[in-house]
Amino acid sequence: MGGRVRALVLSTLAFTTCFAVWGLISPLAPTFRELYGLSGAQAGLLVALPVLLGSLLRLPLGILADRYGGRLVFTLLLLGLLLPVGLAGMTSSYATLLAVSLMLGVAGASFAVGAPFVAAWWPPDRQGLALGVYGMGNFGTAISSFLAPKLADSLGWRTTFWVHLPVLVVMAALFWLLGRDAPGRVVRVPSLRERLSVFRRRPISWVLALFYFVTFGGFVAISVYLPILLVSEYGLSRPDAGTRTAGFVAVATLARPIGGYLADRVGGAPILNATFLVVAAFAVVLAFLPGMPILTVAFLGIAGMLGLGNGAVFKLVSSYFPAETGTVTGLVGAAGGLGGFFPPLVMGVVHDVAGSYAIAFMLLSEFALLCLVVNILVIQHRASLLTPEEGEGSS
Repeated sequence: MGGRVRALVLSTLAFTTCFAVWGLISPLAPTFRELYGLSGAQAGLLVALPVLLGSLLRLPLGILADRYGGRLVFTLLLLGLLLPVGLAGMTSSYATLLAVSLMLGVAGASFAVGAPFVAAWWPPDRQGLALGVYGMGNFGTAISSFLAPKLADSLGWRTTFWVHLPVLVVMAALFWLLGRDAPGRVVRVPSLRERLSVFRRRPISWVLALFYFVTFGGFVAISVYLPILLVSEYGLSRPDAGTRTAGFVAVATLARPIGGYLADRVGGAPILNATFLVVAAFAVVLAFLPGMPILTVAFLGIAGMLGLGNGAVFKLVSSYFPAETGTVTGLVGAAGGLGGFFPPLVMGVVHDVAGSYAIAFMLLSEFALLCLVVNILVIQHRASLLTPEEGEGSS
């Protein structure tokens, strides 16, 4: 048990560190918007770029984690982040900031490294809870949302990036010195072609990718764009907007292990049904940009349900793909990352054209309802697709 707990704690801390770095651009976006005179679309692109690279790299990093083990890959990832974080504080134009923002996306791919590392340590009946706890590393974005505006006000936005450099070095050293890959980890590694064939042989992987596109993508999209919305539409100060965004992230993060635990007990499908239904309803409320009390309830309600959905999705991933957790985690995680990339762009463009965010929130509602229908028709009524005991080629 000691090895399991140590692996879970180290992975969660490393994941939190990566997500704190990944989330640095968003809370500072109002500062950059004022500094460089950015439009809504330009600001949306700025906060969306880290999400793009983070999503695209999740699949290859998941495969690397399966091949070389999480200890080595996570350590190298943490050290590799020193370059973009150092450069971020040296940018002097919108163009250079965009380039560094894209590079920071590497941190967003960290989930695909730690998920197979953690799952290998825990038995199937406890993987949902373990992965949910690991997923609490999402809290790193809450730390950034809360601290970055305050650090920028007191130390300057450049130093806000640089203070993360020693943190990355310390975390990399701890993970390398204390981390251990699970005993009995499979040494024989299938080829890339064999790995990727799982998406053809097991189409349920694409269904789970769709679900994570909405649950994690919605979480990321709202958390990265919320500071801009609160400052521009509700006139909040940047630190206040950052604090409220941190609250959104915290609720979603705390709900994630609960979602994994409930999925261990009652299955992932019922949790996802509730998630998609409630998110669809609250998204309609947000489309009308209500007063602050109702706005707060709606955003926190969405945060809680998205967190539950995140935990449920990865319980299903680890249950139905135990031998290919890293690969499928990469695919599903990439879908979630893309789900966080497009909405900020849409929100920026929609606001520039229509002067309102209503259309963007209605699209979130419609995507959630689509997932609800797919969950009922595929997972509940075609349970054979989700039976772990069935042959991998039978679906």
